[in-house]
Parts: sequence; structure tokens; C-alpha cells
Amino acid sequence: MPTDADSPAAHHEALVPDRVQLSPALEVSKRPSPIERIKHLWQYRELIGNLTRKELKVKYKNSILGFFWSLLNPLMYLVVFSIVFNIISDVPVPYYGILFLSGLLAWNLFSTGLSAGTIAITSNAQLVTKVWFPRESLVLASVFSAMVHFALQGLVLLAAMLAFRRPPDLEYLPVLALAFLVTLTLCTALAIGLSAVNVYLRDTQHLLEVAMLAWFWLSAIAYPYGQIVTKIEQRWGASYEWLLHLNPMITVVVSFQRMLYNPDWSDPHEAAVLPPHHMSWYLTHLGIALGVSLVLLYGALALFSRLEDNFAEEI
Repeated sequence: MPTDADSPAAHHEALVPDRVQLSPALEVSKRPSPIERIKHLWQYRELIGNLTRKELKVKYKNSILGFFWSLLNPLMYLVVFSIVFNIISDVPVPYYGILFLSGLLAWNLFSTGLSAGTIAITSNAQLVTKVWFPRESLVLASVFSAMVHFALQGLVLLAAMLAFRRPPDLEYLPVLALAFLVTLTLCTALAIGLSAVNVYLRDTQHLLEVAMLAWFWLSAIAYPYGQIVTKIEQRWGASYEWLLHLNPMITVVVSFQRMLYNPDWSDPHEAAVLPPHHMSWYLTHLGIALGVSLVLLYGALALFSRLEDNFAEEI
């Protein structure tokens, strides 16, 4: 006969380290501030690591290829978009594959973490209702597992750069690092907020799928950012370029492309891919995007704190 140790509850409780199994009643009943929630998450970092490993194991359970699916995803996108873009575009883009993969790498990190994080609470209902722990840990585990896929997909881009002998512009490494931080912060902020809303309104996860499709096409991934800027300058003037950066993912994607694609400014076709902005331009726009993302993160934590009291009942 099965024992209590074989029950699903016992399996979920095993994810939580012994030293953080239960929290005092006062700590549970008191609604913590966003700063206090961040401190709690740091205290439960071992749990977040366990949950991240569980996410990775479950995703590819009983899969023959396993983590190789993370590599096939960008390769399939590359083949399809390379064929389509070369057919419909009147402006040739040298080494289009590297340009596309540079932007797709940032987008996949954002979209994968956000999509998985939004359903993190509802898909772990048994764990949420059985054991007390910071519920945001589930969302962070989804984001961190997306970082693992980001690293694997980066190998595809690295192989392409080596094959075509296209070195990155290491001078713009600070730009890439800041763009990566903006992506993680924005993804985490939106995932935490939407995961709480999704508990009460399950349509959220389906609406997000539609929104992400539109967001992808608005983020200058499959087509050169420079072409959009040129059309804006011809119609309204160069001073209106800032309108594009109301979408923070355009800022991130362009920053990734600036270092990893590294245009040859002596080639007119490559020079048309990205405007010749200086590093200060990238750092300024990324700094603004990071500031907005931090404000969103604070608001998302406050919203999560307000909504989580009835998670167990709603799930």
C-alpha cells in the first residue's frame, strides 16, 4: 500500500528545504511590503534553485532530444524567416541570420520567462495549497529556467558567428550586459504581476499569447531597425525616433544586435541595418527602460502581495 511518503504533497514538500518548511504565523498573516518580499526571496534562494531544477526536468521529461529542443527552436525560426525575408524584402541584409538570431535570443529569453511565469502559480496549485513559501519563488523559477535556455540558444548564435567569421563588438559589452538586465527585470516584473492576476482571471494566459505575437512583430526582430528609422525620418523627421522606444523590447533587441551583429559601417547595406548611434545613446535608452522596469517590478510585488491572500481558495 502507498505510504504518506509517496503522496504528491510529500513530493512537493521535499522541494522546500527543512530550514524554511514553515514560517511563523505572524509572518504569514502580515502582508509584507515589496522590499520585504525581496528579502524573503533571498532567504528562500535554495528553494528557488530546487524549483528551477524541477522546471527544467519536467519540461523535457520523457523527451529523447531533451535540451536539444532549445537549439532546434531558434534554428527553425532562422530557416523560415531567412527564406521569407529574402523573398519579400527589397533591401538585402548581409548575414541576415546573425542579425535575426541576435534579436531572437533576447526575445526568447523574455517571452519564455514571461509565458511560463504567468502560469507558474496555477500550474503548481498542489504546492501552493499544501506548503507555505514565497509564492513568487515559482515565478522566479520559471524565469531562471528561461535563462538556461537562453544560454543554450546562445550556442547556436555563437556557432553562426564562428562559421561566418563575424566577431562581436566587445566595446559594446556593457550595452549587452545592461540590455540583459533590462530583459530579466521587465520579464520578472510582468510575470509576477500577471501570475497573480491569472489566478483570478484565467483568460490572462490566453490573452498574453495573442499579445506576445503582436509584440514580437513590433520589436524589430525579423526586420532591420534601421529601415523603420529611415521611414520615420522621411515621414516625420529624425526627432520622432523616440516613439519606437516606448516599446522597451525594441531597445533591448537593438542593443543585442549592435554588439552581436556588429555592422560594417563601410558597407552601405550593413550600415542601413542600424543607425550609427554612439554608445551613450544605447546606455541612455537602456537606463530609462531599466528605471521603468524597476518601477513595474515594485508595483508587481505590491499587486502580488495584495492578491495572494486568496490564492488557495481561487486555485
